[in-house]
Amino acid sequence: MRSIKNNVLRVFFFAILLIVFTSVQAAKSKNKPNILWITIEDTSPQFIGCYGNTDARTPVIDKLAEEGVRFTNAFSTGTVCSPSRTAIITGVKTYHTGTGNHRSKYPVPDFMKGYPYYLQKQGYYTTNNAKTDYNVKNEQEYIKEAWNESSNNAGWWNRKKGQPFFAVFNYADCHQSRTMSMSYDYYLKNVWEKLKPADRIGESEFEMPPIYRDSKAMRKQFARVYNSIKLTDNRIGELLERLDKDGLTDSTIIFFYADHGEGMPRGKTNGINYGYRVPFVIWFPEMYKHLSPWGTGGVVSDELIDFSDLAPTLLSLVGEKIPDYMDGRPYLGNKRKKAVDHLVLSSDRSDNGIDMIRTVTDGRFVYSRNFMPFIPELRYIRYMEIGAIKQQMRTDLAEGKLNDLQSSLFAPRQAEVLYDIDNDLWETKNLVNDEAYAGQLEKMRSILKNEMLKTKDVMLLPEYEIALLSEHTTAFEFRQNTKDFPVNEIYNAAALCGFRGEEWAAKQVALLNHKNKIVRYWAALGLRSQPKEVLDSFKTNIMASMADNYPPVALTASAICWEEFAATEAKDKLQEFCLSNNMQLALMAVNNLLYVKDKAPFVETIQEVRKLENRDYNVKASCMDFLGSLGLVPNNPDYRE
Repeated sequence: MRSIKNNVLRVFFFAILLIVFTSVQAAKSKNKPNILWITIEDTSPQFIGCYGNTDARTPVIDKLAEEGVRFTNAFSTGTVCSPSRTAIITGVKTYHTGTGNHRSKYPVPDFMKGYPYYLQKQGYYTTNNAKTDYNVKNEQEYIKEAWNESSNNAGWWNRKKGQPFFAVFNYADCHQSRTMSMSYDYYLKNVWEKLKPADRIGESEFEMPPIYRDSKAMRKQFARVYNSIKLTDNRIGELLERLDKDGLTDSTIIFFYADHGEGMPRGKTNGINYGYRVPFVIWFPEMYKHLSPWGTGGVVSDELIDFSDLAPTLLSLVGEKIPDYMDGRPYLGNKRKKAVDHLVLSSDRSDNGIDMIRTVTDGRFVYSRNFMPFIPELRYIRYMEIGAIKQQMRTDLAEGKLNDLQSSLFAPRQAEVLYDIDNDLWETKNLVNDEAYAGQLEKMRSILKNEMLKTKDVMLLPEYEIALLSEHTTAFEFRQNTKDFPVNEIYNAAALCGFRGEEWAAKQVALLNHKNKIVRYWAALGLRSQPKEVLDSFKTNIMASMADNYPPVALTASAICWEEFAATEAKDKLQEFCLSNNMQLALMAVNNLLYVKDKAPFVETIQEVRKLENRDYNVKASCMDFLGSLGLVPNNPDYRE
């Protein structure tokens, strides 16, 4: 009898707990806005009507801006999708988490949850339709914890009655695959034929950006951008119609933005304004207009925002505590912080194209520091190389049809660039050597240095090192250990990169004997950008570094010794590194060979590497770029590995 009574009491107790929990959740949910995120891919604001492009046809996006708030200074924290999405889902910059390299899948700390996890605590039904690409280890577990639903069928329609929702819809109709990488026939089937004739934008119906040659062949390819964005605008219209039919428009705040800059050569994957700046609009319904600190109804804000701000902004908006680890600035809700006067952005490896760029912007000026300037802006990235527009540009270059600006995109870069976007949208004039902007240059240099040192930019480590340490810790946590990661010494070596001349080379050569292996790596990498006439004076020192016990140093020194001194032992070492079972070393080796003049001795090795079953995508992609650059394999969307 006592047992029955105890069981009844237990049931009663748990029922009370359930009622209390349900009541708390209901109280949390009451009067909370629904939130709809509309993300599009690979799009710069200068191709959207509300940003001043009269050739564009984007009435749906334009109407959101006309009734909401349009941001002129919104930036992705990366220039390719997965790093930008890491910053979005975590609220942390990728040079803090070590996730700046595209699709690298390194771990983040267990406490670093995806932001929808916290929205669920506030009673939200969280859905994602459907792209994730968060660039973290164990991504499926990360997704499962963050979202109630993440699939092609996910949406607000599966929530409980009266439950507020947070729903993301990602549109790929303007992705680089449609605008350049896939075949023209693919574009016709997946974009052109899905548009009504009245919606289609002809090849002569837009202004060609000056960074591209204005020719019939280029216009044929570039028209794909406008039509892909038009199709995207139509898709967004269909989604908003469904929201309206479900009677939810008047209770839903709508965010619209692109995941990074335009998916055209020099845009996506490049650490300049064209790669970072995105269209960004927030639309508030009447009942939530009071939540906009800017007002509504066609308001234009020049407030600086970047993707690390999104997560803390959402948590502030719904009343959830913002975790201490989040870097970003909340700009909505009761935790809103005042606007900032600059942003620091980053661009690292994209697919098989290794790079490292750090950028400072105040909205008008964009300062970028190229840490690997021996690599051109239009570097080899397989996903770009198979595009007809990139091939056309290379053909025009070979035939001498490009002007100085257009040709410069294929040449080694300067260490620094400074552009005045208000007066030079397409970044055609580098102001670094203009005395009138010396003060602005120095200010931004100082900001960048302070940021990299203060936050301990962990992407200063070669990816080889990040991969090794990720086996037992996270890059986010590792960077806090100044003994293992002496960031000041490492930064000082990296800061020499790209400045050419004997004075700079002498400092780099001296650092080849430094006790810290990462310092030695940056010394060698800096020498990779020095001209031959400078390197000749230091041949003995550089040749000796081929025997360095840290592989990234030995590899980089070997690349220099082959390119500048045609050393047989350098050739042998590079061939060995290409065949390495360590994918980071193999990628580094093949990548270096993409930018040497004499490729012939490596053809057989690269063909062998390409056929190995245990090579990852990036290594094989670089092999294809190598062979494609010599005309040994076709460069087209139907021939890739």
